[in-house]
Amino acid sequence: MTRQPSPYANAKGAKTVTLSVQSWVGAQANVAVAQYLLEHELGYRVDTVQVDEVPAWDALSQGRVDAILEDWGHPEQEQRYVKDKKTIEAAGDLGVTGHIGWYVPTYFAKQHPDVTDWKNLNKYADQLRTPESGGKGQLLDGSPSYVTNDKALVKNLKLDYQVVFAGSEAAQITQMKQFAKQKKPYLTYWYQPQWLFEKVPMTEVKLPAYREGCDKDTQKITCAYPQTPLQKYLNADFAKSGGKAAALLKHMKWTTKEQNEVSLMIADRKMSPQDAAEKWVDENRATWEKWLK
Repeated sequence: MTRQPSPYANAKGAKTVTLSVQSWVGAQANVAVAQYLLEHELGYRVDTVQVDEVPAWDALSQGRVDAILEDWGHPEQEQRYVKDKKTIEAAGDLGVTGHIGWYVPTYFAKQHPDVTDWKNLNKYADQLRTPESGGKGQLLDGSPSYVTNDKALVKNLKLDYQVVFAGSEAAQITQMKQFAKQKKPYLTYWYQPQWLFEKVPMTEVKLPAYREGCDKDTQKITCAYPQTPLQKYLNADFAKSGGKAAALLKHMKWTTKEQNEVSLMIADRKMSPQDAAEKWVDENRATWEKWLK
């Protein structure tokens, strides 16, 4: 955890909610809107804790945070904490479907249409080489903490590529924007929903089709990433005693388009998450009023 947990988390009698916020902007958009509504409509104090994906489950189980609003699929943690220990409760779909994949900029795909089939990637390895990729083509990833099978995929599909981690979503976006400005080719791990598609059009490279169970052994994996309905989770005690706050978070459900609206304001227009949330809340009463029932 990069910030200390709030001393108010789960404090008896305190009208306080502590939300886990991950490093990508979509997750920040969820938390910003939830925080604004909890504070301005329900009168709670909201604290946020920046925490990576897997440690967030530990923090949620221990009550150091009350909610995770966007989980991309961690079956081991779900088995341990939801099914076995019962210290975490599933809180339903966020309403957004996530998908991880490999992408090239659309301007490169138009020049070389066959690059969108993984079987042809080795043909373009030289063009996609960078100083960081050690003589191989570069596959640009974000943070090592994100859900990724890329190193195993490169090895198992016998691709002449090196996975290079930018370090964070923000650093990855900076690199992609620089490549796009210079109209240079690149291959990147990326995901939807994501606001950058509005600014830098990208085309997905088709990996071997995903089928149920093909990603069970991540060391032997040779298939694409699945479509993932993004999930919310609450600390089990908070789910029972969290009152209107827990009810709002359970009912919170919005679309990819709505999340991207807030993400664009934060990441592209450089608005603070609080200002972006306020603007969205002011303009979308019909959506969020349902969450308060």
